[in-house]
Amino acid sequence: MTFRRKLLISFVLIVALSQIPFAYRRYQLSLLAKNLSELTQEKIDISSKFRDYKGIIHAHTSLGGHSTGQFEELIKAAKTNQLDFVIMTEHTSEFFDSSALTLRGFVGNTLFINGQEVDTASSDRFLMLPGHADSFADAKLDTEQFIDKYKSQTRLILVAYPERLKTPQANFDGIEVFSLNTNAKRMNPFLFLFDYIWSGSLNDLLLTKYFMRPDKNLKQYDELTEKRRLTLFAGSDAHSNIGFFLLGDNTGRKILYLKLDPYEKVFRLMRNHVLIEKDKELNQETLLQAIRDGRLYIGIDRWADPTGFSFMANEEKTMGDEITLEKVPLRLNVNSPFPARIILFRNGQKIAETEGKTANFEVMENGAYRVELYLEALGLNKMPWIISNPIYVR
Repeated sequence: MTFRRKLLISFVLIVALSQIPFAYRRYQLSLLAKNLSELTQEKIDISSKFRDYKGIIHAHTSLGGHSTGQFEELIKAAKTNQLDFVIMTEHTSEFFDSSALTLRGFVGNTLFINGQEVDTASSDRFLMLPGHADSFADAKLDTEQFIDKYKSQTRLILVAYPERLKTPQANFDGIEVFSLNTNAKRMNPFLFLFDYIWSGSLNDLLLTKYFMRPDKNLKQYDELTEKRRLTLFAGSDAHSNIGFFLLGDNTGRKILYLKLDPYEKVFRLMRNHVLIEKDKELNQETLLQAIRDGRLYIGIDRWADPTGFSFMANEEKTMGDEITLEKVPLRLNVNSPFPARIILFRNGQKIAETEGKTANFEVMENGAYRVELYLEALGLNKMPWIISNPIYVR
């Protein structure tokens, strides 16, 4: 046998052996998919007061740059995923009002809000809902001036990329504690490439396996909510722009094309669930008010539909509400559509945990209380399945 042939055989063996871990991970992914599909959900009425609306916050199209996604692709993805709302956050432009030109109002059964992603002179970045024609020019304002101007117009101001927040004392309304885009940037591209190749039709489930609890963002959020009310939420930061094509162009005419982050896939992964009173219809006003009030929880819907989750105090107050500690103990109740490990946090510190579909906690002190639920029985313990907003005991 010639040296070259030996070298070739050795190379093939090394390549084959290097794929064993990825083949095993594909096997584990198949088992997880099977176990998730066997979960059976009992319908739970979270209360007589609220209806649960699921949707996406933080989405871009080619209108605002940084994206190759088109309206048609995004609308189809929202319809396929049966989303109740999508909050657009187009980047601003010197030459036109991106908020006026993006999707807004109902398209089919999905409500679109025409928000924008904006910067300030303080180097903070926010999602402003809805957007405004002056937002690009107002990048010259510092953060507090910017927020004062637009909150006087009752616009919702949410922090994007909290890791770069320079003005935590500013009067914004909420914080993007988890970002799909930011999480993806932390992935090892070499390992992910082989994982993706082996994952086949389960590549969307594979993406969730790379999710990690946003410890720093949650710590920052919890520190702020010791003194003020703030809404936490998850940002999809959907751009639909990762991939490659041959024999085509950026207008959508492509012969050979692989896109790793199409809207349809991204919209399946993680959603914001917003609670609106049953006697109110879903519209821009009621949706933004519910987000402002903190009636929202984050769910990894690709694992299991969290609809039916509730977190209440004395069976009358829910997420975002304040309640006075008039008599102790105060009872905090959690209901989950599936068995989970339920952890209660007070001002960011874990104070209690239990397992099951229900939990009843007694608390004796003031603080901002929120819960995280983990599908630990399925090995999903690195990232919460559900992250709630707090109930504030003052």
